[in-house]
Amino acid sequence: MEKRRIVQELAAIVGPEWVISDPDELTVYECDGMTYLEKAMPDVVVLPDNTEQVVAVVKLCGREQLPFLPRGAGTGLSGGAIAVAGGVIIGLNRMNRILEIDIPNQRAIVEPGLVNLALTQAIQDHGHYFAPDPASQAASSIGGNVAENAGGPHCLKYGTTTTHILGLEVVLASGAIVPIGGKTLDCPGYDLTGLFTGSEGTLGIATKVIVRLLPHAEAVKTLLASFHAIDAASEAVSEIIATGIIPSALEMMDRHIIRALEEWLHIGYPEGAGAVLLIELDGPAAEIEAQTKQIKQICDRCGALDLRIAKDEQERALLWRGRKGAVAAVGRITHEFYLQDGVVPRTTLPRVLREVEAIAERNALVIANVFHAGDGNLHPLICFDSRREGELQGAIAAGAEIMRLCLSVGGSITGEHGIGMEKIDFIPLMYSPDDLEAMRRVRAAFDRSSRCNPGKLLPSSRSCSETTISYRPHRVERDGLAQRY
Repeated sequence: MEKRRIVQELAAIVGPEWVISDPDELTVYECDGMTYLEKAMPDVVVLPDNTEQVVAVVKLCGREQLPFLPRGAGTGLSGGAIAVAGGVIIGLNRMNRILEIDIPNQRAIVEPGLVNLALTQAIQDHGHYFAPDPASQAASSIGGNVAENAGGPHCLKYGTTTTHILGLEVVLASGAIVPIGGKTLDCPGYDLTGLFTGSEGTLGIATKVIVRLLPHAEAVKTLLASFHAIDAASEAVSEIIATGIIPSALEMMDRHIIRALEEWLHIGYPEGAGAVLLIELDGPAAEIEAQTKQIKQICDRCGALDLRIAKDEQERALLWRGRKGAVAAVGRITHEFYLQDGVVPRTTLPRVLREVEAIAERNALVIANVFHAGDGNLHPLICFDSRREGELQGAIAAGAEIMRLCLSVGGSITGEHGIGMEKIDFIPLMYSPDDLEAMRRVRAAFDRSSRCNPGKLLPSSRSCSETTISYRPHRVERDGLAQRY
């Protein structure tokens, strides 16, 4: 049996206990955090411990012409870690070591399976931290953050993951090990580090990551401003940025999120609030005090119901627990939800959010909103119950409408979740056929056979001519082990 032989060869590389081939155990890997659309089973999962083992696995896949893809914690939300063509998932969870910490030069070298938050915890006694902080930072891996160019609340001031990645060690589809970038801020030549970050596992597998570390600010102040309606909160966001103040975080939650969180965590949101802004400032203490006064004046002008300033670290942690727990809290008000991800210009927020509400009404759905208001990165949570006929399809249709809306105001179809499988049919709405062909040529330069995470990020030439963007299962012809046993 062909599969048995492949499994035996993989076991010889990593050890029998680190190869998963039993169908029941493979079920864990049939989807990532996008659990409500298509699922697909890999033929086998292998868990290497080092770069040399990754190389050996990739070379075996090349010899057998098997598709493969890297996978970290599986917290992605666009289907990027689904083995849509079967083949081999290369799980990087065991490669979770911190290889070097260089505080004087504010650098660290880590393996891709390291959990995001673990790096900050390891260096906090040195007065430093790793800035990218997606909501999943307690679980998501740095390799996955690199693949999706993850953001988070503090990317408004500090930038997404790509700002903090200086270099990578990459295993290509050929099995070659290629170092790109380095410890310096600007390496000569093409910015391959920037190209690889956000490529969703389609260009190769990162096995080492050189990251930039930041020192803690002198002072931090966290504020919670409450408003009757989203429009007023949105106007406050635009005015804060227009004054030249760049908060480290500027987050918004609507009435649905407020209600779910209050029932769960008892944050103390004012009764009747239709929206809240979580605003965090950091920097020199004197500057923070002055900015706090300005923000209070702005919120007052925009009709704030209340402005609460965290009096200590405990209260600050509670306010952030609410924001970080917002998506989980939605489970209190719905059976299932479809978490979307789009970007709009900040100044269009009032109009866009009104239209999102109209989309909800047209589709007879509840859409809860929690998002990075400072940079216009929306995260509508489209609530549905798949046990009721047509509700899943209605949620998907509402998501497509939201994507069209984002594009119509000059925005983007993703801010940090990536394209994966979920949004692959939306890409032609953003890019011309020539643009997409150029991207395919870049991909081919790294992986001519397109075996590295096939069926993700870029549509096929045929699908580019299709205009429908309602979700359809995006099948890729399986040419893996499943065809051989």
